[in-house]
Amino acid sequence: MMRRALLLAATAALLSPAFASAQTIAIVGGHIFTAGPQDEIASGTVIIRDGKIAAVGANVKVPQGAEVIDAHGAVVTPGLFAADAGLAETEVGVDEDAIELGDMTAGPGDGTRDLSTRSKEITAAFDVQYALNPDSTVIPLARLAGITSAVVTPEYGFDGRGEAPHEALFAGQAAVIRLGQGSDILVKPHAAMVLDLGQSGGDHAGGSRNAAVVELKEILDDVRSYARNRAAYERNQTRAYALSKPDLEALVPVVEGRMPVIVGVQRASDIRMALAVARSEKLKIILDGADEGWRVANEIAAAHVPVILNPTDDLPEDFERVAARMDNAAKLDAAGVEIIVAATAENYRVRELRYLAGDAVAYGLPWKAALKAITINPARAFGVAESTGSLEPGKAADVVVWSGDPFEPLTQPKAIFIKGKAQALTSRQLELRDRYMDLNPAYPHQYH
Repeated sequence: MMRRALLLAATAALLSPAFASAQTIAIVGGHIFTAGPQDEIASGTVIIRDGKIAAVGANVKVPQGAEVIDAHGAVVTPGLFAADAGLAETEVGVDEDAIELGDMTAGPGDGTRDLSTRSKEITAAFDVQYALNPDSTVIPLARLAGITSAVVTPEYGFDGRGEAPHEALFAGQAAVIRLGQGSDILVKPHAAMVLDLGQSGGDHAGGSRNAAVVELKEILDDVRSYARNRAAYERNQTRAYALSKPDLEALVPVVEGRMPVIVGVQRASDIRMALAVARSEKLKIILDGADEGWRVANEIAAAHVPVILNPTDDLPEDFERVAARMDNAAKLDAAGVEIIVAATAENYRVRELRYLAGDAVAYGLPWKAALKAITINPARAFGVAESTGSLEPGKAADVVVWSGDPFEPLTQPKAIFIKGKAQALTSRQLELRDRYMDLNPAYPHQYH
């Protein structure tokens, strides 16, 4: 209890105005899991200086004048990284029941969602970076769960009946953000292109998986032609292309292998098809979903393709998922596939990311592999591993001090640092709870 009190007191000091000028922090005595080369340090020290990790180890000397946090009995990890998130773009989710009843006001574009478009001219060019809202009330909820980074992923646009338009083979471009307090949250725009194949891709391409693949190949051929003949295109001296100029431009990094493609696919045969298309078209891909991935785990591993998955997807909801099972993550990891645990689709439940990783552990995924699946693996897949994702000198100090095992529901963060800045352990929800804890306050009548 004394150590816990010291930890809380140190955290409070870090958040105080008097600490604003301090530059060096020492987190001492914690059980450290780095998600990096050092792996695990039973009792060690993390030194944070000028927003970066200066040192990590068992015998690290605490610099004179450093602010010390006693983490004995606590667990220290990198900040968690949520993939497939809608953070900073969504406040209120879509009311699916209202859509089914034909309520056109219930779909995307209701003022709280900016993750999709119904435009026919902007599909691949749709870019989530322009509507990021650092003041979103959902961000602190995720941050309180130890999440310090996220990939904001666009979704497919819908009409009033919940159906996707034929033109939207691509959903748009994802971005990496940091969840620190303040307005500067964008880390990497154009982090990935989003594409569905399989059954969903077939729906976007007229109702057939075959049509989706044919359309994809045609589009990629157009993009290569456009990239070679930009000047002729501007003079209207090229053949007609299937996409608009903004979409063609957005896809140039894809065909050049500079931007990965998040490919939504579930069925084993569709996964094989996605791997074959990536190989023939020289695309860098990340599989998303892959509920039957365990059936083709060796093929995915041989292709060195990461997989984003939800470990709790185990129900045969449709013919794409007949072989879905809870140990999908464990089997993929055992085959050598780099796995990434996805955030839940509901934005306000992104905080459950660590519970999902814990579910995977319960079904056979090694504990340290689960930690990497929500830290360094997504950082590596989306091209930001040089700056975050693990506790290594030189990286941004995205650090969480936990009261215990972060995969246990009762465990809570006791200190959260993003780029070396201590984050307030609060949210609008907690503030409302505290405000109305007293049922007889001296509030004006309208508050009752």
